[in-house]
Amino acid sequence: MNKNFNIITVTGPTACGKTRIAVRIALRYGGEIISGDSRQVYRGMDIGTGKDLDEYITESGPVPYHLIDIADPSEDYNLFRYVNDFDKTFDLITGRKKIPVLCGGSGLYIEAAVKGYDLPDIPENNGLREELEGIPKEKLLSILKEESPEIYSRTDISSSRRIIRGIEIARYMKNSNISAEPKRPARYTPLVIAVAFPREEVIRRIDSRLDKRLKEGMISEVETLIKQGVPVSRLIKLGLEYRYCAMYLNGEIAYDRMVEKLGTEIHRFAKRQMTWLRGMERRGLPFHWIKGDDIDAAFDIIDNAGFRPADS
Repeated sequence: MNKNFNIITVTGPTACGKTRIAVRIALRYGGEIISGDSRQVYRGMDIGTGKDLDEYITESGPVPYHLIDIADPSEDYNLFRYVNDFDKTFDLITGRKKIPVLCGGSGLYIEAAVKGYDLPDIPENNGLREELEGIPKEKLLSILKEESPEIYSRTDISSSRRIIRGIEIARYMKNSNISAEPKRPARYTPLVIAVAFPREEVIRRIDSRLDKRLKEGMISEVETLIKQGVPVSRLIKLGLEYRYCAMYLNGEIAYDRMVEKLGTEIHRFAKRQMTWLRGMERRGLPFHWIKGDDIDAAFDIIDNAGFRPADS
């Protein structure tokens, strides 16, 4: 294990090629990949979450991956569970003398994992959720900020569902007199590789990928989930691809409008991801940005940090 870093992290906005880069890094340095995506944990949600499982199969053999397909889509897999699963997976990988490579764009999950947030297992409050359901997003943000500025600063605000969960956590911790400060032992020293494209290129890549996913059967994937008993309301809460495909299948929106809205929302989501990542930098996590999917630049950063290729 490197004396300065014990985990390599690959992050960036959606559609920037993170998986491909992480796989190349894992192959070169003898690593195993931990998913840092809040929706790839769900079984059957493959196309819409961009699991790209075929990319883990290479000419040099398969690259092991973790925290993908570990929960049923009807479950509420949350940040508390992710952080605990992350710790166990890290120990599993390092116990095999391999390098953990954390890859994903869910900034909240990545930050909580590597910076040691101590998250109590806070129960769902269905009464509060019903009370907040339907309140405009800006109002929810205002409520969360008033409840707890600390939790507000650490909440992924990409969807109303996550903001409501933040309010739920804030109220529970206030009523239980639990501190919101990180207390988990500082175990991780991540080397962070962050992928950046010009905004216009990100939009182009998103649009191209959305067209590809629709042709690959993304709507059929959502239809299958519904047939398997996943409620439409649950899929809508899961956001983006699952929200709009479910609305289309439920007759709430026309196909062309679905594609238009989905493209617009993914563009906005990518922008929010970049805002969160920049915030992680400001909160003290050093980033090494590479221009586009420049794998050689990533290798140079990792080599200069003291990692050595597995076959050297």
